[in-house]
Amino acid sequence: MRTIRYFVDKRAREHPEEIYTIAPEPGLSLSCLQLKEDSIRLGKHLLKLGLKRGDKISFMLGNGYQTVKIFLGTMYSGIVIAPLNLMSQPSHLEYVLNHSDTKLVFFSQEHKERLTAAVNKVDRDIKLIEIDIDSKSIFPEDHNLSDIPLPDVTEEDDALLLYTSGTTGLPKGVILSQKNVVAGGQYTAMAHELTPEDRALCSLPLYHINGEVVTAVTPLVSGGSVVMPHKFRTSDFWELISEYGCTWFSVVPTIISYLTSGTDIEGKNLKLDQLRFGRSASSALPPSLHKEFEGKFKVSIVETMGLTETAAPVFSNPMDPSKRKYGSPGLAVGNRAKIIDAAGKELPWGTQGEIIIRGDNVMKGYYKTPDKTVEAIDPDGWFHTDDIGYLDQDGFVFVTGRIKELIIKGGENIAPREIDEVLYKHPAVLDAAAVGIPDDVYGEEIMACVTLKPGHKVSEQELQNHCLEELGKFKTPKIVRFMDELPKGPSGKIQRLKLSQL
Repeated sequence: MRTIRYFVDKRAREHPEEIYTIAPEPGLSLSCLQLKEDSIRLGKHLLKLGLKRGDKISFMLGNGYQTVKIFLGTMYSGIVIAPLNLMSQPSHLEYVLNHSDTKLVFFSQEHKERLTAAVNKVDRDIKLIEIDIDSKSIFPEDHNLSDIPLPDVTEEDDALLLYTSGTTGLPKGVILSQKNVVAGGQYTAMAHELTPEDRALCSLPLYHINGEVVTAVTPLVSGGSVVMPHKFRTSDFWELISEYGCTWFSVVPTIISYLTSGTDIEGKNLKLDQLRFGRSASSALPPSLHKEFEGKFKVSIVETMGLTETAAPVFSNPMDPSKRKYGSPGLAVGNRAKIIDAAGKELPWGTQGEIIIRGDNVMKGYYKTPDKTVEAIDPDGWFHTDDIGYLDQDGFVFVTGRIKELIIKGGENIAPREIDEVLYKHPAVLDAAAVGIPDDVYGEEIMACVTLKPGHKVSEQELQNHCLEELGKFKTPKIVRFMDELPKGPSGKIQRLKLSQL
């Protein structure tokens, strides 16, 4: 039975005293038995408040002891969890609160003003409950709830409603079933050969699919544990791994860049021998940055690829470093993938087209937008990613861009990631993203937006010359725009389409 309840109950029954999660800031740990008991208590309190199976509730919280309990406990109870993105613009926050039909929001004090302002614009009653994510309990433990039975939960029940970051227009609500969420955790565990001895460090927020499935659900289904600090910080990243004996971590390329340029482990007497690997996802990891990180820290990075619509994992490189390929997010693990042309015909290896995915992790659909669901998932269950790429003869996928992000210059298709990767090779560049801009001659020209590493300087002409050497004149950016920060989604993924609107 692929439900969150099944795995929480299984862990509590077989290993009740084992630790599932550790919250460093308050110094609290949660055993498998406590997770079950607190999930039951949360569910019964929600039912007592008038909620029922299939209803939606939300949270507007940073990571922490109570956040992960609310995330798992809600799904355990048969109620749907719809986390709110802390980075949402006011209009998007209001839209999600309204569109999701959420009936209750747990929040912490620092988000009260923004949340209240948005809720006041929704023409529906939404109950707000302020909590402390570091507290031992958020509901009175002396209440008699024995007469409130939890509803049954099946693997086809809705479990998670998560809104895409919405680089253009309004965000879409992705509905993932209990089966989808569990399959995402199982595929991650399979890809990384995880065992009950493994312990993850959660560096990504629990309002993003990577933090939710990869580092919260995966340890639950694989029998492992997870360390859950409030947020990622360069100042204590390596120290947390050392202190709590983490064997793996999941991050995004932006974090890898921050760690490479802003941290050092030499001479700190850190205990890192148990650290098996790091996992990179959510956007392409430039090969130059990949090699620089591994060279500096002697920590193996497994590049992967996942989507909200697939409950995180799709592709992963092998655990054996000798079998990995730089520049590729790897092989399909658990699910299936193929490349098709515009007519839907499957293409042979080495031929570029759209990447489509099928597996138990593929979403049920987009919430309240059946037309978009039909566009995205074909009658045979294949999810159309809108990503462009190709498979090589070994089955490794190489992603070259997105359909909507292609730069079409003089009738020629240019994958912006090709330009990004050249810019990342320059020692002064921290972040880079190429986009198409209108041009009277070519239809579109190339603009590259970059941020520089602290203490580095470089001119537009120098970066253009750097690109000219590797890309040639046609693909060299006409304009290089320097920015303090590139717009990013909750996982740190650069939102390329927003750059073209600046």
